[in-house]
Amino acid sequence: MDAQEASKILATRGPEVGGNVLRQLLDAAINGIGKVPGAKATAAHALVKHGSAEPAIDALVSTHVRMATAQGVITNLGGLWTAPLLLPANIAGLAMVQSRLVASIAHLRGYDVDDSRVRTAMALCLLGEVGVTGMIERNEIPTTPLAIATAPIFDASLDQLVAAEVFGDLSGRLGGRQAVVLLARRIPVLGGGVSGALDGWFTSSVGAYCREQFPTRRRLTAGPAKASESTPSD
Repeated sequence: MDAQEASKILATRGPEVGGNVLRQLLDAAINGIGKVPGAKATAAHALVKHGSAEPAIDALVSTHVRMATAQGVITNLGGLWTAPLLLPANIAGLAMVQSRLVASIAHLRGYDVDDSRVRTAMALCLLGEVGVTGMIERNEIPTTPLAIATAPIFDASLDQLVAAEVFGDLSGRLGGRQAVVLLARRIPVLGGGVSGALDGWFTSSVGAYCREQFPTRRRLTAGPAKASESTPSD
């Protein structure tokens, strides 16, 4: 599924299909689609380029923030006239960018991004710290993304709940409930700048929260010249 297909679903269907949409988005973000590389390939390239996981993650966050900002600007340059057509693509595109960033971070920190528990945790990270904290305080979810990712067993009902909540959050943004963005979109060019800045800021926040929730599971092994990373055998 690409961003255009996802945007059509976001625009026309309700939360009942949220689980399937989120799973397909995550799968595309992790494995890639067409000529767009997924999180695994992107993380591997960054690791080779920067030499170790943390500098690679720093670079990936910066890159994905720029991508989110750019797509936010481009899909909102037309102001109010084009918003009904381009806003769904903006939200779906942002979800894809953030999903790939979260998956790249988790992968570089030593988590199995094909594990269902880890995927539930990654989807939850898309809500950001405020969204997740609110769900915990309202007793809607029992614990943090980290605890979900490392739980003894996969909880299918929790996965469905998380998928529906994340989908609902995306739909809420799609509905224009953020008054500042909706007002800015009435003005061509300005709307694109405001939307791009907010998309970039939110992506940065998601990246920071993901780094907090996926502490490294890799151990450093000292080598003759420098420390090298190895994945622990679980």
